Amino acid sequence: MQGGQHRSEAAPRGPGLVGTATVRVPGTCGELVQGMLDGSHFLITCPIDLYSTVRVDLYLGKGEVEGPQDCPKAIRAVRLTLSYLLREDLDARLYVRSPIPRGKGMASSTADVAGAIGATALALGRQLSPLEVGRLAVAVEPSDGVMFPGIALFDHREGRLQEVLGPPPFAELVVLDFGGTVDTLEFNKIDRRSLLQPSEPRFREAVNYVRRGIQMSDLALVGKGATISALAHQSILHKPQLAEVQEFGKAMGAVGVNVAHSGTILGLLLDGRLGVGDRVYKEALRVFPQMEAAYLLRMVSGGIFPI
Repeated sequence: MQGGQHRSEAAPRGPGLVGTATVRVPGTCGELVQGMLDGSHFLITCPIDLYSTVRVDLYLGKGEVEGPQDCPKAIRAVRLTLSYLLREDLDARLYVRSPIPRGKGMASSTADVAGAIGATALALGRQLSPLEVGRLAVAVEPSDGVMFPGIALFDHREGRLQEVLGPPPFAELVVLDFGGTVDTLEFNKIDRRSLLQPSEPRFREAVNYVRRGIQMSDLALVGKGATISALAHQSILHKPQLAEVQEFGKAMGAVGVNVAHSGTILGLLLDGRLGVGDRVYKEALRVFPQMEAAYLLRMVSGGIFPI
C-alpha cells in the first residue's frame, strides 16, 4: 500500500472511570453505486480492509468531551450518543487511530463517527443497532453506510436503511488517488436533484446489477453496476482520468471501475480468486506516475467491530 496517514491522540486516564470500549470500523473505496431512486438519495457501500480504530473512555463528570483536534465530527458524535442514551452527566475522552486518507471519499469521517458512536454505547454496556448508529451519524453529516453488516443500500442523507444486500464478494480493489480533496459536508449542501433525477433509470439499472451480483456472488455483475454508476456521475463530479482508468482496467482483467461519488478516488474491481491484485497495483503505479497514492485492498463486510 502506498500513501495514507495515521492519526492518534492520547491522554492519561483519570479517576472515576465508568467504562471504556474500543472498536474498529472500515473505510470504503468510494461507493459501488450512488444516486437517486424515486426522489430519495442513496448509496451502496463498498467497505475495504482499512480501518479506523476508536476508543472512548467515560468518566463521572458533566458532559465534557475531549478528543483529537482533527476529529471534531467524532467528538460531536460522542456528545450526540451520550445525549441519546440520557447520560449527559458523563465526561468522555476520545482516541482515534486511522490510516484512512481524508477528503478522498474513503469514508474517513464516517468510520470515525460510527466508531465514536459504537464505542460510547459499548462503554455503557449498550450495543446500538446499525440503524440507530446510522441515524446518529447522519445527524453529524451525510454518512456512508459502513455501520451495516455486509454490503448495504443506505440513504446517506436521512439515515434510512433500504436494504442489506448480502455479504461482500471475494474482491480485490486497486484504489487510485490522482490528488485533490472534496469536503463532503460542503459537497452535500448543494442541491443536485436536477442533475441526478434524469439519471434515475441508470441508477436503478446499476442497483439491480449490484443486487444480483451480491446475491449470486457474481463480481462481474457488481462491476457492471458500479461502472454504470461511475459513468452516470461524470456530470456531477467529473473524474478526468475515468476513461483512461477504465481502459486500463479492461486490459488488466478488472470486472469494472467504481468511484468516490463525492470524493476523488477511483477503484478497479478485481476477482479475488485470481490473485492478480499485486500485479495490477504495480502496473498502475507504472502507467499512472502522476498519482498521489495507490492502494491494494480487499472488499470486506461493513460493521462496528469491538476489539
